[in-house]
Amino acid sequence: MKLASYNNGRRDGQLMLVSKDLSKTVAVPAIAHTMQQLIDAWELLQPQLQELYEALNDGLIDNAVDFDEAKCLSPLPRAFQWADGSAYVNHVELVRKARGAEMPETFWTNPLVYQGGSDCFIGPKADIPLASEEWGIDFESEIAVITDDVPMGVSADSAQKHIKLLMLVNDVSLRNLIPGELAKGFGFFQAKPSSSFSPVAVTPDELGARWEDSKVHLPLITHLNSELFGRPNAGVDMTFNFSQLVSHVAMTRPLGAGAIIGSGTISNYDRSAGSSCLAETRMLETIADGKPSTSFMKFGDRVRIEMLDDNEQTIFGSIDQQVVEYKG
Repeated sequence: MKLASYNNGRRDGQLMLVSKDLSKTVAVPAIAHTMQQLIDAWELLQPQLQELYEALNDGLIDNAVDFDEAKCLSPLPRAFQWADGSAYVNHVELVRKARGAEMPETFWTNPLVYQGGSDCFIGPKADIPLASEEWGIDFESEIAVITDDVPMGVSADSAQKHIKLLMLVNDVSLRNLIPGELAKGFGFFQAKPSSSFSPVAVTPDELGARWEDSKVHLPLITHLNSELFGRPNAGVDMTFNFSQLVSHVAMTRPLGAGAIIGSGTISNYDRSAGSSCLAETRMLETIADGKPSTSFMKFGDRVRIEMLDDNEQTIFGSIDQQVVEYKG
């Protein structure tokens, strides 16, 4: 099943059921008005939506209209929880190597997670407004899951059944603000502005065999200013799968329905696949040449993030955003 949230002028948008090929869509107010309402009562409402989804794909919904990604907010325009992991330890290893630091062994056994701002996500086609290029503007191409209610202390084996939807992420990062914040020993805040999510969220079964072991086994494709930047495979070199990430986040607290858990930047040891953020490219340049040669994003730069199925058809729609100057 595929779902979106249209911008209807309200904070949480209008829940839309979207056809498998992303060609048609229909509102489902008789079932749920918003994505959060759906997630809150997933077990009750999902079977009703599934029946409508099959009818939509068969062309049997008379009031279906053409799907328009430009009308989409992030699937959850705001959420009660947004926790982003760093499941590709290869990426973390590069960060530390570039600055000559050893990596603790615990990084291979205990996931890194930070709690992001979830009160105001940016739409997948909306501009990214930032006040200064000096902040070191970067994109991070990722995957995220949305859960239903997750009990505290859930095991990794049990966590997978709580994963209801998947979507793509642009976890915008301000790299030049990060060192100063981390030096205080209290984590990110200003260095992590609002994130963006793909137009469409999908149930795991939509990925077929490409969803295995709580991982998405497909390349995540990023273009920067219309040029291919990277297409690392999200199922390769993922040290901690999504079930493990959900279990880790829920170790000391329950998660409310609609919690979003991110994978962190997709990264492969095979460097020919490219990267999913500018920071990783800069780190590789630093390791090879002693200094980076790739600059961070400037006002007017555009990033596009998407994932294609085995038939080269888009699964989630695309995140396609331009960085613009915020003037208050």
